[in-house]
Amino acid sequence: MHVFEVLADPVRRRILELLASKEMASGEVVEAIGAEFGITQAAVSQHLKVLRESGFATVRAEAQKRLYSVDPAGLQAVDAWVGQFRNFWEPKLDALATEIARGKRERRKAPIARRSGKRA
Repeated sequence: MHVFEVLADPVRRRILELLASKEMASGEVVEAIGAEFGITQAAVSQHLKVLRESGFATVRAEAQKRLYSVDPAGLQAVDAWVGQFRNFWEPKLDALATEIARGKRERRKAPIARRSGKRA
């Protein structure tokens, strides 16, 4: 399965978001995803399997628990693909950063105008 097919599914994206914050037991993932999307334990398990097999998640056994975490390899594949397009937006972002810095410098140099008149 292509990495973007894996990420196209909102349930799998949400699972990755949860795993990005911390390692989670499969039961915790099932509980969170089941409550949010209204899907069964079997469906969540299938999504976890897809994430594992496509290199986005890893699993390790701890006693009877299966603990899932994000595998950086899958995200590196996405980054590599997107990387080929960076030359389209990086110069524009660099130019934007320059303009923002220029505006900040000009505001610091500008005298503060005093207001005259009465307050309402």
